[in-house]
Amino acid sequence: MADRAYAEAAYRALAEEDAPELATALLKAAIAYSGHWQNNKEAAQLVADVNARPAGFRQRLVDELGHTLASLAGESGARVNALGLAAAVGRDLPWGEALHAARREKLEEIGRTSETGYHGWVPELVLAELAAGRPVAPAVVATLRRSALSAYGYQPVIAIAARLTEPVLNVGEAWADRALADGERWHALLAYAATATAARPTAKWEKAGRALVEEAGEDEARERLLGWLRLVGAPRTLLLGEARFGPNPNDTFDPYNANALRGLAWLLSFLPPHPETARVLGSLVETSLRKVAGLGPRGPKVANAGVTALSLIDSEAALAELARLATRVTFKGTLKVLDAALEARAVALGLGREEIEELAVPAYGLTGVGRAERALGGTTAVVEVRGPRAVLSWRSAAGKAVKSVPAAVRRDHPEELKELKAAVKDIDKMLGAQAERLDRQFLARRSWAYGKWRERYVDHPLVGTLARRLLWVVDGTPVGFADGELRTLDDTPVTEVTEGAEVTLWHPIDREPAEAAAWRDWIERHGITQPFKQAHREVYPLTDAELRTGTYSNRFAAHYLRQHQFHSLAAVRGWHNKLRLAVDDSLPPAVRELPQWGLRAEYWIEGDDGDDYGHITDSGSFLRLRTDQVRFYPIGAPRNWAHACGGEYTMHLRDGADPVEPLPLAEVPALVLSEVLRDVDLFVGVASVGNDPTWQDGGPEGRYRDYWTSYGFGELSRTAETRRVLLERLVPRLAIADRCRIEGRFLHVRGELRGYRIHLGSGNILMDPGDQYLCIVPAGRSASGPETGYLPFEGDRTLALILSKAMMLAADTGITDPTITRQILRERA
Repeated sequence: MADRAYAEAAYRALAEEDAPELATALLKAAIAYSGHWQNNKEAAQLVADVNARPAGFRQRLVDELGHTLASLAGESGARVNALGLAAAVGRDLPWGEALHAARREKLEEIGRTSETGYHGWVPELVLAELAAGRPVAPAVVATLRRSALSAYGYQPVIAIAARLTEPVLNVGEAWADRALADGERWHALLAYAATATAARPTAKWEKAGRALVEEAGEDEARERLLGWLRLVGAPRTLLLGEARFGPNPNDTFDPYNANALRGLAWLLSFLPPHPETARVLGSLVETSLRKVAGLGPRGPKVANAGVTALSLIDSEAALAELARLATRVTFKGTLKVLDAALEARAVALGLGREEIEELAVPAYGLTGVGRAERALGGTTAVVEVRGPRAVLSWRSAAGKAVKSVPAAVRRDHPEELKELKAAVKDIDKMLGAQAERLDRQFLARRSWAYGKWRERYVDHPLVGTLARRLLWVVDGTPVGFADGELRTLDDTPVTEVTEGAEVTLWHPIDREPAEAAAWRDWIERHGITQPFKQAHREVYPLTDAELRTGTYSNRFAAHYLRQHQFHSLAAVRGWHNKLRLAVDDSLPPAVRELPQWGLRAEYWIEGDDGDDYGHITDSGSFLRLRTDQVRFYPIGAPRNWAHACGGEYTMHLRDGADPVEPLPLAEVPALVLSEVLRDVDLFVGVASVGNDPTWQDGGPEGRYRDYWTSYGFGELSRTAETRRVLLERLVPRLAIADRCRIEGRFLHVRGELRGYRIHLGSGNILMDPGDQYLCIVPAGRSASGPETGYLPFEGDRTLALILSKAMMLAADTGITDPTITRQILRERA
């Protein structure tokens, strides 16, 4: 074998004490051994035999290796091996300048990498640093620790990393740098936090942790821990080189520090409850679950630790964060921990899970529904909920509005001001979470006794701002809230209701079309903006085509969706889905389980590979999906599976079980069918490639041209039909009403330079004459602006986008964006 021959040559040179020949033989052997001296028995013995020789001979060998290294190219493998060999046989000897320069260069290189990989020279170089009494740079320590935690950790590196105890955290993350800079008195606590490697703290771990925070002082420990955790997720202070494959290490959590973050979250839960603790832990959970390309959530274990810490805190604020997160979190692992925490709290209080979520919503200092006033010196702070947001404003002692925070308040009441601003942010977060929770109640089959409903919904300081904008059915009578009280459709006040009368959410599928239309009039007459579509909610009754197909709906088949956008949206709507990867694997369809109804809905999808696998990400996931049927099964029926790259779905059966047939759509409750199809319509409406205004050429290779045209300007979906009906009512009230008209699928807008047709489904625009396409890319996520005026519901971004485009195009001579004006004027000419 080549390595044996090189070793024999090395031993001959060693016997003759021929340093130049030995250096050459060792370099050849190093290549044969791939530079690994520590985990190869023969290689380790060869190095040991060389190190047994006198220092004078080894010094000549090291000098010879230095000369060789200086003559080699910078990227040469032999150069690195020469450096590694010098470290292996000359740890206790002086090095020449060439070796010193190479050592500094390679150590800096190590410190800029996320992990070292299988490089034999790395452990040799670090061992040489330790033997020479030189401190290993913190950045190098961080790399070695990360490498040791890798699933494919290199044993020599793992052994060295275990010897490196300083610094107690890895440098390079803002929170860790701050913690290290706060002084050695905190290092014992940080080192202990880094031992948090279990799923939750054991009794032994908790006992020692409590002793540490008590020794540090509870108030000061809380202040420090909160300060560190607030910085989690901030940009890295020491950027790492990006790997060729896998996620960008600058977007992920340092895995060594992640253990410390888990420990710090647990330590916080041992301190007396404090509102800021709950806020910071909730933020830590959300920050840890932010998606990283090629990885998924950046730190699910840290997120789980944050949830665990919140569950250990016995306070209203902690329970509120758990309830809020339960409506926001979509990552399955963390959602499971959240569900367990809320279920445990429900059992402890003898309540149902739904009741716990209702009772968990705090008032955040609001003394009336959506409003609070607080006197600070001679000024009054007013917190007021306006639609989806909370607003903090100020009034002078004379009752006049003050535009900004008074200087006296900043000076004399800094803590109260800080708490007010924090409360406003908390309210904003909780409003969105509660709106989503309420939207999910249609399929939850929930009902309430009138007394509890008044307390937890209509009269609740925060939830009341949402509940008073919705329609309800009280003791069989549909009602809404206007002018300070519940009213029927004819505005008669509802006064005599028993405490136990049943209350449910109103849904248009249960009502005659005339009644639904009347409630839409009522909503608009009272100027109510609903937190989500209810009076204007789309309904999806069974069609003749679905009666013919019987057990499946093709209503939303043959679409092309952006996979990652669909995946995120499905999770928000309560569906379970797995990303389609271009691998040899099988996956179930997107699924929504409906335990209250004993049903499971399936949306069949498959990856779209563009016929040549050219439409996938670097991590192997398909960029786009093709859609197929919607089906319903009993909730316990075996799952259907199909190959990840496409193909027929078949039911996976075990132990000779018989297949379970899909339910006839006519047997699916109308509410369930309508809500599930509404979800699917939403997926298509948001994630379809037909919504991309830049794809008039059909996107990659032009393969979506026909689909883009048919979707972008074709027949309207149910959602778009609802939009058209609403616009017929709204357009006459606009300042540009005389320039607009609705015909069929389009909102026609007459500008000074051209005529325009805005498609009511996609928002795409055609210019007259000639049907030329006008590409307008929205500037940001929010397309709505104050000029769009009153809308009867929140959340329809396309509706706001259409109105904004109409406003702009009606005054097309005032458009200054050259990317738009060039299209208008060029095509017009």
